[in-house]
Amino acid sequence: MVESEGSNQAEKRDVAPSTALEYLDPSYWDERFSREEHYEWFKDYSHFRHLMQQNVKPGSSVLELGCGNSQLCENLYDDGVTDVTCIDLSAVAVERMQKRVQSKGYKEIKVLEADMLDLPFGDECFDVVIEKGTMDVLFVDSGDPWNPRPATVARVMLMLQGVHRVLKPNGIFISITFGQPHFRRPLFDSPEFTWSVEWNTFGDGFHYFFYILKKGQRSIDGEKPGNKLPVPSINLLHEELESEDYLFRNLIDEMDC
Repeated sequence: MVESEGSNQAEKRDVAPSTALEYLDPSYWDERFSREEHYEWFKDYSHFRHLMQQNVKPGSSVLELGCGNSQLCENLYDDGVTDVTCIDLSAVAVERMQKRVQSKGYKEIKVLEADMLDLPFGDECFDVVIEKGTMDVLFVDSGDPWNPRPATVARVMLMLQGVHRVLKPNGIFISITFGQPHFRRPLFDSPEFTWSVEWNTFGDGFHYFFYILKKGQRSIDGEKPGNKLPVPSINLLHEELESEDYLFRNLIDEMDC
């Protein structure tokens, strides 16, 4: 059943937090997931499917960080990528996602309660790791985006170290985010990582970033052709002004002031 646009927007207003700091509170997510059936941060799969298919092949073992109630794992499954493991910190999200994928017959999809800052997996066990809007939550109390707080940097680096560890040689980390390259590159390009860094953009008014980090393929200077792209201007559509993506971005901007 397809929800009406009006009811969907009413639900978004009902579950959206009053301050960005609530996104760091696990109880907020438990309460939200207990009431919300589905929400796609940063557009649905159709907007970046072409980018995903270029980098994630059938037969790939995939780890999704912070699955929430997104349909990303189901979209991947429908495209032939069936070896998918989803994790989320919220026990409520995990329980509901487990029931959902089982009811739809996606038997190979595994959904686990786990912390992306302490991944409970062995070294080099996934071909692809994907996060979609999950890392952005770590930045809600970052302060100046040009010089984020040390605690923020430490959390982000802990996440990236875990991702790098569980990726197989030549594995790929895909990060779908608001974060622009001049803010993300200093973290992605840390000397301890062996991945190359490339990106594309997608979206209409908002332009989201689709980063592709390929382990073991870092060049000497860290640059790849096509990376020096101008940041697109923002020309918001009405439905984007109504979206939680827009609210989320504004809440963070307000905290950075």
